[in-house]
Amino acid sequence: MAVQTLESLYSEHHHWLQSWIRSRLNNVEQAQDLTQETFIKVLMKGREHEFNSPKAYLSSIARGLLVDFFRRRTVEQAYLDALEVQPEQHSISAEQHHLIIDTLLQIEKMLDAMSERGRQIFLLAQLDGLSFAEIGRQLNVSVTTVRKHFIRAMTQCLLLIED
Repeated sequence: MAVQTLESLYSEHHHWLQSWIRSRLNNVEQAQDLTQETFIKVLMKGREHEFNSPKAYLSSIARGLLVDFFRRRTVEQAYLDALEVQPEQHSISAEQHHLIIDTLLQIEKMLDAMSERGRQIFLLAQLDGLSFAEIGRQLNVSVTTVRKHFIRAMTQCLLLIED
């Protein structure tokens, strides 16, 4: 394993990484931003690193950033689509827009962290307004099971709110 400084890692792999990201985005500016974010993440981990494969290390970090980027873009587009069908458009500030998108992303991550059954129970209770007994009948599980999954889901929500 070779010890590599951030400076040498950057100078040797920046162009390659930016090209790698650009090939997945087809957008030069966004590729530049995500390339910089990748190196910022490396910087936050420490000054010197040992690598068998620096490209694999950098692409692994960049891949996570790409997933976040695409997830954010999908949530943002869904939010904009929902706004378009509203009867009356309310103008919101850019800051409010970003807060809403960030909140939706946090909710999406929370839902992704739940089990399939827990997510289903949580959404039936919160979005459809079903009682535990109604959910139990619909899913063919006991009210105790519904309650257990719902409490776990609400605990995750509370932890998200505390953060």
